[in-house]
Amino acid sequence: MFRRTTGLTNRYDLEARAGHLDEVLQFAPYLALTHTVIAGAVLVLFWSEAHRIYLTTLFFSVVLTVTLATIAAWRYRPQRLKVADIVAGHRIAVLFALILGLSWGSMPLALFPAPGTTDRVFMVALCAGLMATTYTFGSLPHLGLVYCVPLALGSLGALILDGAASSWWLAMLMGIYSVFVAFTAGRMGRLSEQRIIDRVRVSEQNETISLLLHDFEANTSDWLWETDAEDRLQHVSDRIGEVAGEPPQLLRETPLEALFLGVRDPRPMTQEIADVLTLVAERKAFRERVVEVTIGGLTRWWRISGRPILDDGDTFLGFRGVGSDVTDTHQSEARIAYLASYDPLTGLANRTLFQDMAAQLCARARTTGEACALLYVDLDGFKFVNDTFGHVLGDTLLAQVAQRLIGTVPPGAQVSRLGGDEFAILLAGVDEDALITLAKRIIGALSMPYTLNGVQVEIGASVGLAQAPRDAHNPEGLLSKADLALYRAKVTGWGNVCVFSTDLEASMRRRHEIEVDLKRAVAQGEFTLHYQPLVSLDDGRIHTFEALLRWTRSSGESVSPADFLPIAEASGLISQIGRWVLMQACREAAHWPEDIRLAVNLSPIQFRNGDLIAEVRQALEASGLPPKRLEIEVTESVFFEMNATTIANLNALRALDIRVALDDFGTGYSSLSYLIRFPVDKIKIDRSFIKDMDSRPECLAIIEAILALARKLSITVTAEGVETAEQAQMLKASGCDDIQGFLFSPARPAAEIPHLITALPMRFCEVFPRLPVPFQRAVA
Repeated sequence: MFRRTTGLTNRYDLEARAGHLDEVLQFAPYLALTHTVIAGAVLVLFWSEAHRIYLTTLFFSVVLTVTLATIAAWRYRPQRLKVADIVAGHRIAVLFALILGLSWGSMPLALFPAPGTTDRVFMVALCAGLMATTYTFGSLPHLGLVYCVPLALGSLGALILDGAASSWWLAMLMGIYSVFVAFTAGRMGRLSEQRIIDRVRVSEQNETISLLLHDFEANTSDWLWETDAEDRLQHVSDRIGEVAGEPPQLLRETPLEALFLGVRDPRPMTQEIADVLTLVAERKAFRERVVEVTIGGLTRWWRISGRPILDDGDTFLGFRGVGSDVTDTHQSEARIAYLASYDPLTGLANRTLFQDMAAQLCARARTTGEACALLYVDLDGFKFVNDTFGHVLGDTLLAQVAQRLIGTVPPGAQVSRLGGDEFAILLAGVDEDALITLAKRIIGALSMPYTLNGVQVEIGASVGLAQAPRDAHNPEGLLSKADLALYRAKVTGWGNVCVFSTDLEASMRRRHEIEVDLKRAVAQGEFTLHYQPLVSLDDGRIHTFEALLRWTRSSGESVSPADFLPIAEASGLISQIGRWVLMQACREAAHWPEDIRLAVNLSPIQFRNGDLIAEVRQALEASGLPPKRLEIEVTESVFFEMNATTIANLNALRALDIRVALDDFGTGYSSLSYLIRFPVDKIKIDRSFIKDMDSRPECLAIIEAILALARKLSITVTAEGVETAEQAQMLKASGCDDIQGFLFSPARPAAEIPHLITALPMRFCEVFPRLPVPFQRAVA
């Protein structure tokens, strides 16, 4: 009974037949009324001219058939039909159509021969009209044929048997009309079938989408929200009720603001919430708006997106969007942001925040003439205590030093920890005598004995003092002059104060000598490159080598990069040296395996150079190194100086398919904001976090927060300064991608790279002995 339709599933076939039957049954009452009226009219008009027994039989056969059809339709339509019901319904419909068609098909044969031109014209018109009711069966073409064919044959037969010329012409027209009706009724049936199938498909897709959305809400932190044209919440899911702290039934049909402000216990309005509600009221789309809400007395952060829904006529239907609870991410970012400006051990401002505060005071000193001073404090004897009693006690000592400094300095003074055992104190509007007195008071306070975990220790302090605008006009100069003064203070012994004076600048001559030697070194080729591997924590293979500059004078003396690189940057030689490093490194890396990248550090000064991209292109073309194998490492100071040239250079590097890595992450000023403004490919966690990660939980917490943020942003993470197997194992467990440090290898000459590529995977097996068997065999 059920035909197979190409491209349809059994479900579609079943739904199509159920739909066809339903559409036909909808017309049953109207069809019954029409045929009853026509049967009554025939009975009355031909009562005196035809056999009354036939007329009565015709009348009751038509009326009984359509009446039974109406009753059947009334019984079938309210039900959810099963397969057997649909089969039975089709059979009964065919039977009723056949009886009706045979009944009306007999009429022209029985009544047409009767004399009377008017009656014959009426009969032809009546047959044509009855044939038109075939369209009521259009959804089921076979019903139309069962009904139409007997009626058409009866009409044609009556006209042909009449024998008159006019009847032959009418027969021909009737035949054409019958074919037209049958064809168009069949066409309507096929269109109706396609429409029903499309409706079923749409319903099926809606069910699938609904299931997917439900699964989406059930398995992610995101949730969907929707409003109507009056901004009332619609389709409130259990997930929305959970995050909003309200039963879903209470939120349903309430204004959108109830989602943020609550229903049972109203919550405070914030500016972020007001902004979102304003955008909704103005019917403007918005993306990833972070709002602060209070749920159950706890502060949460939601990230909300939404867009207006319009129909084909651009009529506003409501809003639809997605939200997610980003509290954990927000708190992690806030923690990282805090740690970017404050020292986690002491709670004091770190070097970055110090630079910011010093810049403000120096700028005010330049414009108003109000002096500001920097007291550069270095602890005497701290290294001995730290090495003797361990880092834990050393950290405790630093924390107590910070508290003593805060308790000693006057109100308004800014205390910072610049790193290690170095502290800086910024003050404004204090004369030199008062500064010297304060410095001596600080030395006295810090020199008092400390009791740490039952151990009594003593340290001292030395202070270097410089002022702006007398000694310097910017933070760098101020710190440099204070550093010179501190150096002189420490040279003369513990517990001394030294004020900067011009004679201290003799030490600058040494720097000048290095600068002169640097120029000669560039000309005479005294530089070489060593390469330190970045080892994957997945398989122990080397994915990248970082190029590191080494300088050996013609006399054979090696100069530390820490000594000559700052001078190179200050003198401007860094650009020339950087070009040589880039060219030489690319030339040597071109001989490495194709799956190993080259990482080259670029100075912020180089990024301010408008010719940087041309130099990079030249190095790549001359060496034949593919751009995708080059990785440029930058420090956060590059982002701090984000000018038009820097932005253009960064974008051009990305356009060349060159990767960009952010070095020393977590110690600078603008990591988070510029990660959004300019996404990088890699973050390198500064060694200061790695060094104590196995002894200081806060270091591990910072590392894990950075890794979580990097995963969210799809950024690779490398840990620098890894020196112990314990550190490597903790980093691997935390999901770090690569590590770099003495654990696997210091920087080595280019000639040793093939050996490192072969040997380090075996070293990796020693650190992480449980490796997949196939990899162990490959390494062996």
